Amino acid sequence: MGASLNTGSSGGGGRRGRRRARKAPMSEINVTPMVDVMLVLLIIFMVAAPLLTVGVPIELPSARGKQLESKNEPLAISIKANGDVFIGESAIPLNELVEKLKAISANRKGEEEPVFVRGDKGVTYGTVMKVMGRISAGGFKKVSLVTEVEDGG
Repeated sequence: MGASLNTGSSGGGGRRGRRRARKAPMSEINVTPMVDVMLVLLIIFMVAAPLLTVGVPIELPSARGKQLESKNEPLAISIKANGDVFIGESAIPLNELVEKLKAISANRKGEEEPVFVRGDKGVTYGTVMKVMGRISAGGFKKVSLVTEVEDGG
């Protein structure tokens, strides 16, 4: 009369012991490759973002206010400190501005199309008003002034 004690060790336990030894499939998501891809994309966008600014380099004045939201790319008119006027990146004489804007208005939505005026902080108020008057005469009714965000209190 012998007694058999089960000590929990698999000393040859047959078929059942081999099934337990298999590893269960891993059900966790490995996020390391995803983090690597996201960091690479972040670096790419950080490098590419400064290259996406379009227009003439001017020094904008500062002001408080929230940013306007627009669905499509607005028409940007820049005024340099010396009074030179640009549509996008092309220089336009002030007396030809109305004709160019009328041609652009005919191709776009006209009154519904926003126009952003980027005036250097050294340009005179009278020059900005002349340009804004010509924008209105060119068929555009939505005019916004572009500024830098003002720092602090």
